[in-house]
Amino acid sequence: MKEQVKVGREESATKRTVDVVVLTMNDRDEAFRTAMSSVLAQQGVDLRVVIVGNGVESDYVPDGVQSVTLAVNTGIPEGRNIGAEALAVGDAEFVLFFDNDAVLPDPRTLNELIVEADRHRDAAYVQPRIADPATGETLGRWVPRLRTGDARRSGVVTVMAEGIVLVRRADYAAVGGWPGHFFLFHEGVDLAWRLWDLGRVGWYAGNIEVHHPATNPARHGPFYRMVARNRVWVARRRLPASLVPVYLATWVVISLWRFRSSGNLRVWFRGFAEGLRGGQGERRPMSWRTVWRLTRAGRPPIV
Repeated sequence: MKEQVKVGREESATKRTVDVVVLTMNDRDEAFRTAMSSVLAQQGVDLRVVIVGNGVESDYVPDGVQSVTLAVNTGIPEGRNIGAEALAVGDAEFVLFFDNDAVLPDPRTLNELIVEADRHRDAAYVQPRIADPATGETLGRWVPRLRTGDARRSGVVTVMAEGIVLVRRADYAAVGGWPGHFFLFHEGVDLAWRLWDLGRVGWYAGNIEVHHPATNPARHGPFYRMVARNRVWVARRRLPASLVPVYLATWVVISLWRFRSSGNLRVWFRGFAEGLRGGQGERRPMSWRTVWRLTRAGRPPIV
């Protein structure tokens, strides 16, 4: 492990502190280097950056960046937890979770996200607007609300696009981080609901653009199984008992419609059954007050 060094040490007393967690599997060299360059170019902030090699030793670690090597691929949420923990001793104000094929297109992007956090003190996390760098398109799944037509409209949100999100370190620690055993998919729903249950909210900054290629999540082999399994796990972990069957029935109907022509519905239902068999971890349902707050924010926790 490389020695931890602060990036942008000068004038650090006047700068806001941000820990940045990036995962790698050594599978996208050029994109990864571009992503890291965009992070390290950020101005007006005091950064500490860690690269987590998820089952690999990272083949690229810039000067002044810490690295952690994991013997096995623990999945994305647990890799993020481990990265955040590696930087926890510095007591930074924020943690930026950042995909290794994303780009901060301007050296003031991160500072602008902090300005949004300052404007919305009740927000535990701030998510920028994600756009494909080639087309400028913002996919609907990147807009963390039900009405996704105007991707540039900012506002309170109840979920998040996990790949590029700024979280207040104190709130992240208070809820215990990401659900590491999810491995992939829907970990942001679980984390966002726990942050809301603290009495906090999420904020979508549609005016701040970051870049990420518009890839299809179904390219991952376990996509259909894990999205189904983790939907069940989210419900069983976080919802009041009477809402669990409503949430699951809603997502059965939605998934039947979404995946009807994919040829993978049988795989989806196997994942759903796997979730019903258990493995979701600790059950700590949100309060009915949180249910009401989420509903008032435009997204009742059944969809």
